[in-house]
Amino acid sequence: MAEHSSFVNSCCPSRRGLPLIVSGSDDGTAKLWDMRQRGAVQTFPDKYQITAVSFSDAADKIFTGGVDSDVKVWDLRKGEAIMTLEGHQDTITGMSLSPDGSYLLTNAMDCKLCVWDMRPYAPQNRCVEIFEGHQHNFEKNLLKCAWSPDGSKVTAGSAD
Repeated sequence: MAEHSSFVNSCCPSRRGLPLIVSGSDDGTAKLWDMRQRGAVQTFPDKYQITAVSFSDAADKIFTGGVDSDVKVWDLRKGEAIMTLEGHQDTITGMSLSPDGSYLLTNAMDCKLCVWDMRPYAPQNRCVEIFEGHQHNFEKNLLKCAWSPDGSKVTAGSAD
């Protein structure tokens, strides 16, 4: 990942298909890596540091989150952001796709977990649930989040 010019904050492998990895960095880019090749195969520039990344279930899109508090959806074929999800008020620190690939869970320094409906043709307001209670403190660590294997529960790191 030496092609990033600053710290890499997050990496995520694709679940199926080609052996791909996406990385997000303080240099304001997400990079797509094909493990069969040397170097990044695609770069997705953002204006702000990227602190969390994930793949869609079909690995045709990547999700990024960062200090601008927005989730961006990038189409790998088009090479551009096709959607911006707004709902957090502070830096996004972690994200995780549900086991069935329908929902994206995000954790942010606003002490909220948001569940986003990522299915095609979902309503415009894709945030379907918000969980509160976990804490981010002055250390501002990049706390992660995850789904249970059956997708019925979520968990998040906390600074308490």
